[in-house]
Amino acid sequence: MIDGLNLFDLESKINWYVAVSDKSRKGCATLTTLLAVPTELEELRDDPMLRSKGTYRIALLIPLCGAAGLWAPSCISSAQVAVEELNRANGIDGRKVQLIMIDAAIEASISIEETVNDLIETQSIDAIVGMHISSIRHRLSKIVRQRVPYIYTPLYEGGERTDGLFAIGETPDEQLGPALTFLQNEYRPRSWALIGNDYVWPRTTHNYAKVKLQEMSVGLAYEKYLPFGLKNMNQFVEEISRSGAEAVLISLIGQDAVTFNRAFGKAKLHNRMLRLSCALDENGLLGCGASNSQRMFAAASYFGGLPTEANAAFKEKYYRVHGEQAPVLNTLGQSTYEGVHFLAGLMQRHATVWREHSVCAALPVVHRSGRKQLSINKSERAPIYLARADGLNLEVIKEL
Repeated sequence: MIDGLNLFDLESKINWYVAVSDKSRKGCATLTTLLAVPTELEELRDDPMLRSKGTYRIALLIPLCGAAGLWAPSCISSAQVAVEELNRANGIDGRKVQLIMIDAAIEASISIEETVNDLIETQSIDAIVGMHISSIRHRLSKIVRQRVPYIYTPLYEGGERTDGLFAIGETPDEQLGPALTFLQNEYRPRSWALIGNDYVWPRTTHNYAKVKLQEMSVGLAYEKYLPFGLKNMNQFVEEISRSGAEAVLISLIGQDAVTFNRAFGKAKLHNRMLRLSCALDENGLLGCGASNSQRMFAAASYFGGLPTEANAAFKEKYYRVHGEQAPVLNTLGQSTYEGVHFLAGLMQRHATVWREHSVCAALPVVHRSGRKQLSINKSERAPIYLARADGLNLEVIKEL
């Protein structure tokens, strides 16, 4: 058993990864056949030993089903590595770290607000590390209310100012702006299409993109927002084809992005359009398939093949813990690794003042990361890279 994870041993985790990957391709990784959530909450209620202060319990909030379910194995595995590293030393606050799994999918059957509130009220968790969509963050920020530190790890739309909530991912001005500018200057498409899921991150991201396109005197040919979980994207691919766009910004997540890119590739629109995504990861690329990923670009602060010292160190630890058949490394998984370490650094130096701070009034937190070397400079953000799909790999072609 890997120290710190209370629900899975390594073998069951790998089996669960295979099951989730397979079911995600069909639309949803059904939890009831894999693990009972929130059984960990019931266990914490029923067993006084689990509620003791002998461990530092982190609620790891990750989508385990639905469109974003395909990200879960990488995110869980990466968080495990951070826990293993911390528990080899002094843990957090002198206590061994334990992960409590909570399904944070928008499609989940449980009430995320009730579950998290119950965990906090019963003092069953000490902190939250969340890798989920922004609409879930908005809902939980009203529930958590500085009672426990809340580290939000993925890329997001920016502007989070809630005290006690630390959003550490990249924002559109850091990520999308440079990528959009580079591709426009390099390929000079005359107009863009924008397509995304219908929630705050795609809409805010596209509002930013429209301002950038206007500044560059580039046309907008198409804009559409879709509900989660559509099984057929042919209609929207056909609409984009008829729009005359020569480039597409894709802000669909997880399985929805896979479904769209498969339809896009089948229609061979890559012959006359390029694609850009700020949420495409290695898992998504595997789901799309090599034949459906031509002329597809991704912008992020981390890729599994990033040729940096920080990533080399992270990869060595990751594969030492999980073996060579581990879930693929990607930006969203790395974010949970970094989020757990950010929490540890926050508690080490700012345990008494974190409630009065947020990402917009950031504290200098020293922590491990797969994106960059250790730094105490709070204004030093991780570099952003542009990668191009090459078969089933995302090859970094430029630091932006």
